[in-house]
Amino acid sequence: MSEWRYWLNEQRGTLMGLAIFIAMFAVYILNHPVGLTANVAQTAANKGVLLAFVAMAQALVVLTAGIDLSVGMIFILTNCIASYIVVGSIGMTTLGVVGTLLAGTACGAINGLLVIYGRLQPIVATISTGAIYFGVALTLRPFPGGGVNEALADALTGRLFGVIPASLVLLFAVVLIVWIPFRKSVLGRAAYAAGSSEPAAFMSGVPIKRGKFAAYCLGGLFAGMGGLFLTFFTYTGDAAYQSGSGYTLWSIAAVVLGGISLFGGRGSAIGAIFGAFAARTTGDMLFVFDVDPLWQPLLQGVVLLLAVSIGAIALFRVRNRLEWFQ
Repeated sequence: MSEWRYWLNEQRGTLMGLAIFIAMFAVYILNHPVGLTANVAQTAANKGVLLAFVAMAQALVVLTAGIDLSVGMIFILTNCIASYIVVGSIGMTTLGVVGTLLAGTACGAINGLLVIYGRLQPIVATISTGAIYFGVALTLRPFPGGGVNEALADALTGRLFGVIPASLVLLFAVVLIVWIPFRKSVLGRAAYAAGSSEPAAFMSGVPIKRGKFAAYCLGGLFAGMGGLFLTFFTYTGDAAYQSGSGYTLWSIAAVVLGGISLFGGRGSAIGAIFGAFAARTTGDMLFVFDVDPLWQPLLQGVVLLLAVSIGAIALFRVRNRLEWFQ
């Protein structure tokens, strides 16, 4: 029983994120004109996966007690890059996919180098790099355009067996192949330790710098996956500043909704996925309830504020408990 209680305590944030998503999605489906159909599930899954990749990128940095305000711009930059190079034959498309993901990883690595070895505050460093990444994206795509391998795009944004959204299978594969091995690795444990208590982790001989650098690199990789999937979803590249900023803000909301501590060291990228789907469902719910488009940004902003506030309240409670022992 004690093991179960320990597991539930560790996964409480993730399970809460799942519960919030299920409740919101149920309300959405019950009020949808056609209910839960394959097309509705496919559309919801594709839009949710876009934010889920960016939320996972944000989650990795937050777990190290940082915050990345460039994830949305990496997302936009890799979308623009993919619209140039993920085209042509199978071989060229494969190289294009690899190149896009490497570009995202390189952006994350630059952030990590500035924070870890340049000793800049994460929020300052990533605001600066985010502006640079957007500038490069705007240079590549001053106007929307480009293309993508349509066969691959249709396969990854379509349905398997006519029912299962392929994007969910892709997301599950990424979690299984990338996130879980990292979480269980020495570098993954080091990233968590750095977020929990960096001085204690350092005194224990934990490879903090390597763990944090790996987290930033994987964050860039996940954001690059999001940008690549956006290209598959839209068939084009577009350096849209508003979109990049929006995904950055909603990634923070998804992290909080997914039960990840903004102080670091606690939570899971899986929780961020559930938080992303819950956050994305808010927009769908406003559409289903036929809310005036002029009011939708305001109401979505209120949801974002409430999500961040809930996380802040929980963090203040933890801080107050720690002050008891001072």
